[in-house]
Amino acid sequence: MLPDLRALVRPGDGIVVGQACAEPQTLVEALVEQRAALSGAKVFLGINYAGIVRPEHADHLRLSAYCGAGHNRALADAGVLDIHPHPYSRLGPLIRAGAIRADVVMVQTSPPNARGEYSLGLAADYLVPALEVCRTVIAEVNDQVPWTHSERLLKAADIALAVRTSRTPAPYPADTAGDVERAIARHCAEFIGDGATLEFGLGALPDAVLLGLGSRRGLRVHSGALGDGIVEPMQRGTIAEAAGAMLLGTRKLFDFAANNPRLTLRSSEFTHDPRVLAGLARFVAINSAVEVDLTGQVNAEVARGSYVGAVGGAPDFIRAANQSPGGVSLIVLPASAARGASRIVAQLGGPVTTPRSEAGVVVTEHGAADLRGLALRERARRLIAIAAPAFRETLSREAAVLGL
Repeated sequence: MLPDLRALVRPGDGIVVGQACAEPQTLVEALVEQRAALSGAKVFLGINYAGIVRPEHADHLRLSAYCGAGHNRALADAGVLDIHPHPYSRLGPLIRAGAIRADVVMVQTSPPNARGEYSLGLAADYLVPALEVCRTVIAEVNDQVPWTHSERLLKAADIALAVRTSRTPAPYPADTAGDVERAIARHCAEFIGDGATLEFGLGALPDAVLLGLGSRRGLRVHSGALGDGIVEPMQRGTIAEAAGAMLLGTRKLFDFAANNPRLTLRSSEFTHDPRVLAGLARFVAINSAVEVDLTGQVNAEVARGSYVGAVGGAPDFIRAANQSPGGVSLIVLPASAARGASRIVAQLGGPVTTPRSEAGVVVTEHGAADLRGLALRERARRLIAIAAPAFRETLSREAAVLGL
């Protein structure tokens, strides 16, 4: 039986829901079932992997998110998802200021430890500031969620309603690394030395990069997301410790994170704070893109007219890596899209997520184009050299038309 939320949630409330693998699925199921009684409630979703919230639920709920990941793409395509185009570092301050309202916070937690402390389990991120400003906390206490060293712990007195469940966390749709991803990873490895601190985005590419760093020592991770790829490097000592805002992975990662003091979950106000990032030497930011143009501008948000990505944390991390002593920003992407089009383009088909003023190194399976310190014509030449061979001649003609 689903819990009755109507005594705690008011029509028109702002509701922040745990995202991705940390989504409290039973609570969200109750929310959409009871939505008519809560009409006008504003729900901030984050990443939506469970797919419980669907376009038809916008008849009573006002839906928003910072990204188009997972099932959010269907919501955006249906015109019912309002996108917050902010860097991840701004989400916490926006929640504190009420621009993203957090009257009610719905979280998934681990069962309490011997001291009665509930861990946030799989995500701290912007839930930490939301928990500090909200009126009501509703928790799904899931015995399949590990107790992790999360920045904010909850006591029973903090929780207005605790619903106990036992269900698999929302599945992370990870892709398996293939030949293209492994080739990109080999090119990335040339820029990662001993003692580096790594950040990486989502997908098979980060895991492939991590698996290719077996000979490195003294690595650390400071990232928004932590995935399955950190487990083996941490077990063999390649990575000494990892701090992130959330866990995106499978049972392999969750079991490794359980009660592991070498892995900590921190608020996005820490992981993405420019002042914290400024203190990281040899900081290597590894982020993906939908497409990169010949001047080094990056679109990480829109593909074929659909909102599929995010501004996210990339601008925060890229800027920090560019300023870090010994650091570097790596933008990684296959040279061709699944439908066969080039992902190195003369002009972007979507917004500029990262400006060309922050261009670092762009990596495809065909090589690495180091754009640092280069004027526009040389940037174009290097990017064309790592495009898929079938598109290089066309890109050269287009570059000439653009005066590059």
